[in-house]
Amino acid sequence: MEQLFSILVSKYNYWASVVLMMIGLYAMIQKKNLIKKLVGMNILQTAVILFYVSVGYKFGATIPIVHHPHNGNHFAVHASEYINPLPHVLMLTAIVVSVSTFGVALALAVKIYKEYRTLDEDEVLTRIRES
Repeated sequence: MEQLFSILVSKYNYWASVVLMMIGLYAMIQKKNLIKKLVGMNILQTAVILFYVSVGYKFGATIPIVHHPHNGNHFAVHASEYINPLPHVLMLTAIVVSVSTFGVALALAVKIYKEYRTLDEDEVLTRIRES
């Protein structure tokens, strides 16, 4: 039991990403205000980014820059000593996409508010059906 507890505690970053995913999913499904849905979407996207960055981390590893000695001697590179930069690079792209998506969605929410004078999802759908 103690060993299971130590394993669970050592993976706190995964638990944090799962909790954030559930909060974001809850907000997207349950809330009726469009801004709250957008914030939930942003929390969900951030949780996925946190998860992938956590997966890409390797304890005790270093950045993948290989320095060649000046005397010309070559040495073997051990992949287990280096962090894979691909998940981190992909998450930088995901952050840019997330910010862009959030900005466009907020702009659409402003247009919806100007048109229907509400951000309540049910009220907007009712007004769309009436017109």
